[in-house]
Order: sequence, then C-alpha cells, then structure tokens
Amino acid sequence: MINELTLTDFRNHNMCRITTHGMRNIIITGPNGAGKTAILEAVSMLAGDRGMRGVSMTEIARFNGTGGFSIFANLIEDRQISVQFTNGDNNRRARIDGEPATLTDLAGILRIVWITPREDRLFIDSGSDRRAFFDRLATSFDTSHSGRMAKLSKLLAERAYALKTGTDMHWLDALDTQIAGTAITIAHSRIQYAGELNYFLTNCAVSVSGMIEGMLIDGISTGDAERKYLDYLKTNRTLTGDKMILDGPHRSDFGVYNNALQLPAYLTSTGQQKMALLELILAHARLIHTKTGKRPIILLDEAAAHLDESARTKLFHELGDADAQVWATGLDKNIFKNVPDAVFVTCQDGEINNIVLAE
Repeated sequence: MINELTLTDFRNHNMCRITTHGMRNIIITGPNGAGKTAILEAVSMLAGDRGMRGVSMTEIARFNGTGGFSIFANLIEDRQISVQFTNGDNNRRARIDGEPATLTDLAGILRIVWITPREDRLFIDSGSDRRAFFDRLATSFDTSHSGRMAKLSKLLAERAYALKTGTDMHWLDALDTQIAGTAITIAHSRIQYAGELNYFLTNCAVSVSGMIEGMLIDGISTGDAERKYLDYLKTNRTLTGDKMILDGPHRSDFGVYNNALQLPAYLTSTGQQKMALLELILAHARLIHTKTGKRPIILLDEAAAHLDESARTKLFHELGDADAQVWATGLDKNIFKNVPDAVFVTCQDGEINNIVLAE
C-alpha cells in the first residue's frame, strides 16, 4: 500500500503530497477540473503502465511546466518507487529504492486495477472495448499476454500486406503458422482468467466467446485447435474489398451475465451495470491477493456515479471487506461519509487543501 504520494508537474498539479496515514481508503473530493482524476492516473503509472488514460507522456506534463513530470511513492512496506519523464526523453524512467529499474520491475511490486467513467459503458460498447478491458486484467497474472496481443496485431497486419502485394506462399505459410500458435495461447489465457475470476464472483458471471475459445471450451486439445485454425487460415487467403476478413482472437468477445436478474449485463439498468462492473473489479482484487499474496490497489474514478444510496452502502461495505487499498474520487464528500478506515483529501485547482482522517 502507498503511505505517501508526491506529484511534481503532473497534469494540473505543480507539486502535491498526500499522506495516507496507513489507511485503506483514500477518498479524493472536489469540483470538476480540480485534479482528482490526475491523482488516480499518477497512481496507475506506478505499476509500470502507461496510465489509465493511455495518453502520450507529453500530454501528462503540466502546461507551462518543465515539460516533464515525476511520481514518487513511499510504500508501507518500507520501499520507495518512482516514475519520471524528462522533456525530450523517449520514455519514462523508473527507480526502486533509489536505484534505476525497468518499468516491468514496478509491476512486480504494485498490482493496480482501475475503472473510470469510460468503463461505465463497457457492457453496451463494442467488443473491442471489452476485449481490451479483460485482456488488461488477464495481463495481471499472465504478464506475456499483452505482448502476445501486440504480436498478433503485428502478424495480422503483415498478413494483410502480404495478401495485397501478392507475396509468395512460403511467407504466408510462415505467417499463418505464427498466427495460429499465438492465437491459441491468447485464447487459452483468456479462458483460464475468466474461470479463475468466476470463482470470486457471486452476482454475475464472465464468459468468453470466439472461434478458438469455443474450440478449447468444447474440449478440443490446444494442439488440435491450433491445427484446425491453421487450416482455416490457409483456406482464407482472399481479400474482400481490399480487406482481410478473418475470424480469430482479434474478434472474440467477453460477456457478463447478471445471475440475480437472469439477464445479460447489457440488458440491465445503468446502476446495475455499474454494480456488476464494481463486482468484477473487487473479484479481480481478491484473485490478485489469492494468487500473489499482494494487497492490490483499486482506483475508482467517480466511484459512486449511477449508484443509489443502497447500492453505495453495499459497495462501501464490500470495499471494506476487500484486502486492498482503494483510491476513489467524487464530487461530494457526503457520499462517502460511511466509508471506514478512510482519509479524506480535498482537491482544488491542482492543490491539496485538506487531509482529514475518518471519524
């Protein structure tokens, strides 16, 4: 858990410091544009990720600042980690206990998961958005998963180019072999993650569907599934309207079913969808703690949006039971009045005005 967080030239924050006093819930309130979400974004980057917005580093640096930024955290486990970006540099640089480290090294220290208002539409938006969301979660346990997704995307682009330029069959054969092997591993990782997550879910269930996922779920061995998919690739080497029409993991989808209402999540109300989303995140946090022994950090931007008082009470009760540190933002402090073990941070124009412990 984070004991102290310091931001310098990050978004609209010149310099701010938040001390959590060892509390498990850090509640950040203030008006729109105050810099609440920026604090969560900074925390999200401490796991080596590009951050929950995924924008370029130059966009994160404070306007009229130095052109760079730094994020520094003292952990309760008596460790120090930091992420820095310098104007003109190509990427971020990390330090652990004052020594240079890789961004991948940070992921081994902090496990961070988040939801933002963008995810509130997860169940009704496109399949690509759901794939990106669940693939990001799956990467928490299979660190090579995101690399395989990037590799598959690159291979598919090369295959499309090869088809358009009429390249010889030997190159296509080699590409299809790599695509098939990568695709099977991606599908297997998704199925495994969904199964493990469902163990910690009560009110909803996660499923994954797709050409290859379906074969594996039906009991076809990975070797046979790979051969079947390779045969499919070799018999689908034509372009339609100058485009490659191809099935595979890049078209798979995740579904969430509300067990209590006996309905797919996308058919439930906005508030019920938000509760399902929050249950997914809490289950993921429990899965992290079970598999790694680490206490994860949960970031909830506008945590109580779309929730009535009863749903908020239920959420905060479940957050209290989660073995995690929660950083949550909201406009109104009163919404969080029943949150236990909390420190309240008031944010205004990129400044931290007040830090109060829960009574």
